[in-house]
Amino acid sequence: MIRHKPKVVWIQAITCNGNTHSLLSSNYSRFELFLNSFDFFYHPSLTTQNSLEDVFSLKEIDFLLIEGAISSNKEFYSISNNDTLSLLEKLANKSKYIICVGSCASYGGVHAKFEENKQIKGVSDYLISWNLEKIKHPIINLTGCPVHPEWILQTLFSLKQRETIALDENKRPKEIYYGLAHHGCTRNEYFEWKVEAKSFGVKEGCLFYEQGCRAPMTHSNCNRILWNDVNSKTRAGMPCIGCTEFDFPRNNMLETKKNIGIPMDVPLGINKRAYLTLTGVAKTFKIDRLNKKLIE
Repeated sequence: MIRHKPKVVWIQAITCNGNTHSLLSSNYSRFELFLNSFDFFYHPSLTTQNSLEDVFSLKEIDFLLIEGAISSNKEFYSISNNDTLSLLEKLANKSKYIICVGSCASYGGVHAKFEENKQIKGVSDYLISWNLEKIKHPIINLTGCPVHPEWILQTLFSLKQRETIALDENKRPKEIYYGLAHHGCTRNEYFEWKVEAKSFGVKEGCLFYEQGCRAPMTHSNCNRILWNDVNSKTRAGMPCIGCTEFDFPRNNMLETKKNIGIPMDVPLGINKRAYLTLTGVAKTFKIDRLNKKLIE
């Protein structure tokens, strides 16, 4: 007896292909399990057995994954003589689940910043007014630039098993986005005692106070589900740039914006008075161990 494998179609709109590259860096055993559990019917770069015309002829798609922002303007981007909005229209109406892979598909991302074309938007911005006949679940946003590969696989497996997942107010899976990138950061002791990093790329010091780190206000599990199973931005000495939030990308992302020496954005859920009290107390203590180089 041949078991039915849910059909997965991945289309690319206005994108840099970063999320495709991220998928290819997923844990190899998890990716193999994905290939054995799903019918990966179409991806413009990764599959060869089916064409886009074959996708158009399908009566039903189980999972439609969209990478990139959407526009009706062919001058900016087209696929097989279809603008990306027309392509979305042809496929969304036959899909049971629609998953926006990455920040550009979720809300337009960096492409929505282009002043030359105000029609560049996220998938939900267009689909919100459409009557989708086969859809079984609200549209899911997997924000990130790029999105973590495990988030893609976890979402697909969860839907395959349970058919539904809880979403936050931005249509992101709560299981993935409930916490902050700050949780699990190996620099939290430096954050607590207000010991600043001296530069990028070093193992010691907190990146929040001077280097623009957004981990205390960014919803993601990057420091708990590690990239390539071994690392994260902050572990490598690179500040979190808040790429899972809807205000990404911001200007001057590698500096902490301040007003009279106080960070303009303080950790999520803490008011500025409490922040100033806690950091003021912490600054009065000098922890010798944290003020010297621990790793050569």
